[in-house]
Amino acid sequence: MADSRTNFAWATLLDVGPAEGGRRRLHDRLTHALRTAIRDGRLTEGAAVPPSRALAEELGYSRWVVTEAYGQLIAEGYLSARVGSATRVSWSRETSGSTPVRPRGGRAQARPPIRYDLAPGLPDLRAFPRRRWADAVRAVIGSAVHYDLGLPDPAGHTVLRTTVAQYLRRSRGADAHAESVTVCAGVTDGLLRTCRALRAAGIADVAVEHPGWGRLQDAATGAGLRVHPVPVDHDGLNVQALAGTPARAVVVGAAHQFPTGTVLSPARRASLVRWAREADGFVIEDDYDAEFRYDRHPVALMQGMAPGRVFLLGSVSKTLSPALGLGWLVAPASMAPALQAANPVAAGPPVLDQLALATFIDRGWYDAHLRAARRRFRTRRDLLLRTLAAQVPKGRVAGTAAGLHILLHLPDGTDTRGTVRAAAATGLRLADLDDYRAHQPMEPALVLGYGNITDTEIPPAITLLRDALR
Repeated sequence: MADSRTNFAWATLLDVGPAEGGRRRLHDRLTHALRTAIRDGRLTEGAAVPPSRALAEELGYSRWVVTEAYGQLIAEGYLSARVGSATRVSWSRETSGSTPVRPRGGRAQARPPIRYDLAPGLPDLRAFPRRRWADAVRAVIGSAVHYDLGLPDPAGHTVLRTTVAQYLRRSRGADAHAESVTVCAGVTDGLLRTCRALRAAGIADVAVEHPGWGRLQDAATGAGLRVHPVPVDHDGLNVQALAGTPARAVVVGAAHQFPTGTVLSPARRASLVRWAREADGFVIEDDYDAEFRYDRHPVALMQGMAPGRVFLLGSVSKTLSPALGLGWLVAPASMAPALQAANPVAAGPPVLDQLALATFIDRGWYDAHLRAARRRFRTRRDLLLRTLAAQVPKGRVAGTAAGLHILLHLPDGTDTRGTVRAAAATGLRLADLDDYRAHQPMEPALVLGYGNITDTEIPPAITLLRDALR
């Protein structure tokens, strides 16, 4: 793709506008201007935006203003960043689900509706505990005192921070207390805050797993850090390869890596903690779906092994719903000042939602929901494996019996991208392992999620997959 960064007069393209009564900060106005240009189609999907330094010079702003705007838009999904490449627009009307623009002289080309969803990333949204959540919201509305409705604490409401710390200690083996917990909007938001704190503390390089979840890499890049992909094998992150990078922080899915499904081995855990101490660095533990383990109890957190060297990120996006926008960050005590200084006005989730989650957990409803979800997902995963064995016998399933996805390895030469396109034409949504690569292509494999599909939908979905592979 040709680099189009120099095709625009950016000072003319972006309507930053004046401050509204002096209340709107410059980086917020630049974020709004960029977002508007993307939504209006003046910046199209795939278009490259200028390097932060170049745009700052053209607009006459500090580079900090531009990097903050880029970081916010990366977190929102409007921009994406990759190592060795320009930051580019990743949003369009078509991909956002908005009404597509009609082509001249013809009708709009509608995508086939999704009949079966085997893409990873979502829990069972049909099983969201609506009645219990409504009960929790009603209880909060009736019991919240007047000062709960005032200006929120940037670190989150004390009640939820206490509840989360207690939950993590008893269920995940964490070394957490209310003062170490920050309530955030999810794992990506928590990582963005963490990376800002690391940058403020003088750490400029962070490692990420390869393959891995692209949004985590985007968040680190958006915070101004240099990102170094490190390979994952059957024992998890390769710590020896990590030691060969200049990184002093690493993001790792220790309990269940995405997308390979591996669990970091005990020896690698010990090596990773030792690396953090020797490098005077930090491990950022992404505990995104560790509540779901089907062959044994979930592996305890690394954070409990080395609380002074491990940041812990978690959320309810995979257990309840990503629409709630509720998560947490547990930080080492030594990094608390840097975390607060780097995120002085970071907006957390609405306070009443925080209190509702605290009530939901305190009354035992969260544990009950997780127990039912584990039974349901174990049955669904077993059914998916049996159906694949019968209909796609050349496929090989990899990954621990955990989480909400599996990795389906396919014979060499399989055109997985073509398979994804062919499946989409029949209403089946899939994900290609190559979508999560950081550089070179991976071996042919599909990442299949089973959170957002029912038991009765699995057999016909796999039939469509079989047909798409032909």
